[in-house]
Amino acid sequence: MTHIGFVGAGAATAAAAFVLGDAADATVTVLEKSGGVCGRAATRRRGDVTYDYGANYVKSDDDRVVELLTGILDTGGLVEVTEPIYTFDTDGTVSEGRDADEHKWTYERGLTQIAKRLFARTDATVHRNTRVERLHRADGAWQVTDADGERWGPFDALALNPPAPQTADLLADAEWDAPVRDDLLAAVRDVEYRTIWTAVLGYPFELDRPYYALVNTDKAHEVGWIAREECKRGHVPGGSVLVVQANHGWSVAHYDDPRAENVDRLAGLAADVIGDGRLTDPGWTDHQGWRYALPESGPERGPLAAAREHGLYCLGDWVTGEARLHAALRNGLETGERLADAL
Repeated sequence: MTHIGFVGAGAATAAAAFVLGDAADATVTVLEKSGGVCGRAATRRRGDVTYDYGANYVKSDDDRVVELLTGILDTGGLVEVTEPIYTFDTDGTVSEGRDADEHKWTYERGLTQIAKRLFARTDATVHRNTRVERLHRADGAWQVTDADGERWGPFDALALNPPAPQTADLLADAEWDAPVRDDLLAAVRDVEYRTIWTAVLGYPFELDRPYYALVNTDKAHEVGWIAREECKRGHVPGGSVLVVQANHGWSVAHYDDPRAENVDRLAGLAADVIGDGRLTDPGWTDHQGWRYALPESGPERGPLAAAREHGLYCLGDWVTGEARLHAALRNGLETGERLADAL
């Protein structure tokens, strides 16, 4: 029996575990630090309101991912956002965006359904609220230690799904003396990230706008993205919900500021861009800081390939250098195939 461990229950891990589900002689153990799955493709609920507060949707930019979502997994509750995405500039001037052919999908119960449906098709065991703090390599196998001091493993292979900076922290402290470790650590540390501070704003009234979302194309406005969750079927039964994401510079500068102040600032900025003063006074709010939100680049591939010879795999959108949910899913499918072939 082959034992495979995953650190992190993001979309890439779920896709890899799905592929490994066809390997009858493999057992899969997933250790996730939070109480949920699917990483930054995150969903929350407030009463009968559902909102995706990290990644907003998955695009149809990869044929294999399209087949996974529309041909392999259950399509019940799959939602397509049909309204367009408009743009705005540093002055807050809104313009029609260019037409795009890609689909934008989520689920009535939110994007976390992707990972939940993938894991449901496997025998993988997912341990939530389990933070891995140390990696160990001995006698040709991997073990990990969590924050409570519990040791997990041994694993014939170990796959790391956290964002690159957190993966680098694990590698830096790993009990592993192979020469490739230093090369791998350097490659992972070179991946740069954007930080995003997000406010979620709920209103009792409905907004009448022709777009689903607004994106700041010149990257000079304090806000980078504003999305209307009511454009997703089943998410907002009445009223409006805005997901407002600050740009990297603003997010870094205000990351540790009082949360209520950040929410107020972003509500005011969104009101100015959308052109509706009522938006400065939401009926309810939520927020989330994503310190490692979007990878700006990918790692050097050589050290990642060399690490696989030692049974250590890295996976996620940062491995591809493309900060997109479909990229994470595709990378997970490919990593699952590599694991199956190797083991």
